[in-house]
Amino acid sequence: MSNTSGAGPRRILHVMRAPVGGLFRHVLDLAGEQARRGHSVGIIADANASDGLTRQRLAAIEPNLSLGLALIPMSRKPGLGDFAAARAVGLHASTLNLDVLHGHGAKGGAYARFAGKSLARTGKAPKSFYTPHGGVLNFRAGSLEARVYLGIEKALAGSTNGIIFESDFARRAFEAGAGLDRVAWRVVPNGLQPADFEDHVPNDDAADFLFIGELRDIKGVDVLLRALKRLSNVRPVSAVIVGAGAEDANLKALATELELQSCIRFTGALPVRVALPMGRCLVVPSLKESFPYVVLEAAAAGLPLVSTNVGGIPEIVATTDTALVPPGDDEALSGLMAAVMSDWDGAKSRAARLKSSVARRFTVAGMASDILEFYETAPGR
Repeated sequence: MSNTSGAGPRRILHVMRAPVGGLFRHVLDLAGEQARRGHSVGIIADANASDGLTRQRLAAIEPNLSLGLALIPMSRKPGLGDFAAARAVGLHASTLNLDVLHGHGAKGGAYARFAGKSLARTGKAPKSFYTPHGGVLNFRAGSLEARVYLGIEKALAGSTNGIIFESDFARRAFEAGAGLDRVAWRVVPNGLQPADFEDHVPNDDAADFLFIGELRDIKGVDVLLRALKRLSNVRPVSAVIVGAGAEDANLKALATELELQSCIRFTGALPVRVALPMGRCLVVPSLKESFPYVVLEAAAAGLPLVSTNVGGIPEIVATTDTALVPPGDDEALSGLMAAVMSDWDGAKSRAARLKSSVARRFTVAGMASDILEFYETAPGR
């Protein structure tokens, strides 16, 4: 496919810290589509992320990266190591004659913009863009991390050509914490590939409900377990929990405490396409979210959805009849899950309508076109 951004091919470097989760998928999809359209693209990521699935996904895109794949050590927490990481990003960027530096997540965004400031002093100033993803939006208000990163956001506003938000929720949250009066911005939702829209076919032994995600406190898996307990008191129910994380042991202990061992299974982390057939309905019990890919992916596959009303999820289901429940309310969650079990045909019909809506509004091709156009139209610094 030819370049359709309204300008000639661009030299674009994407910078992220941990190549995991929705942020990783977003960068891979965007970088891959930009390269397919004739742009020269590179990626910088954390050298410490070394699980097999991550290595496999990076190896798959590397042949398309004419500006290469660079892995440098980056820490999750703020610290002295950030100075070395930012310097390494800047040195690498200085060798590439870039038009665009695009940082993703709190750390990737900071490293990219510090590199942009450094290059500006040499007279080789690419435009600097930033997509927060969850980033600063998920830090606990008043915490050290929140104070550090919000301070960085305010300090770097003058060095940012544009901020790209995946949802209007993210835009509002960022504006409330760091302000947007000094920088151009645009809302460009995440997109899906054509293969994501293959119809969902559950396995023969599929559970009633499926959770896919990191096992962290903000994902609300403990709320899901309590909702399952309520359901199990009145009817047979089964669930599969797909994911790994800091709360793994605590959640397994809670499942035992609630006597759910016979109806629930923990699988560890799996690719989404492997996990989706394991359940008949996806449950997203999150307490916080930005614009979760797993909701888009389940909707694209036509999988019935039970979700909390948080983050950008209402924007995904907008204009459809997919109901959402308040976060942290296991009674409301179990009620919606029970309604799905009582009318699977109705749940599948709602899922089909949501799939049709998502197919019209959320594609990688549309996402890439909007972002490339913003690269060109955002004002210089």
